[in-house]
Amino acid sequence: MNQTEINKYRAVLEARQSELSVGLRNREDIAIEKTPDALDEVQLAGERELAIRNLDRESNLLRNVRGALLRIADGSYGICLHCEEEIKPKRLEAVPWTKFCITCQEAADRHEFESAEVNELLAA
Repeated sequence: MNQTEINKYRAVLEARQSELSVGLRNREDIAIEKTPDALDEVQLAGERELAIRNLDRESNLLRNVRGALLRIADGSYGICLHCEEEIKPKRLEAVPWTKFCITCQEAADRHEFESAEVNELLAA
């Protein structure tokens, strides 16, 4: 991968990082509101649960984006953390924060990696 491509991915990742950071600061949707109506309580609890799930998903994505930026900085961006093969440009275009090539990602999704190995890779 040449420097122009790396700079392009860096710009995309930095923009995504900024976008996610702003979104994670807004936590008003998870505030517990009380209401005298039991049905309203249930609806508010459901909305709060959805907001918490979204916050968790965006937090995980932000962690992955920051990890990709660190890999750019240390020169390992675009290399699968499991098999150490180059990640295809098409995959990086679709998911620039990916840690794995498509084959290893599919194996991770099926939980075929050793659990200790996956935890170590995901912490990276």
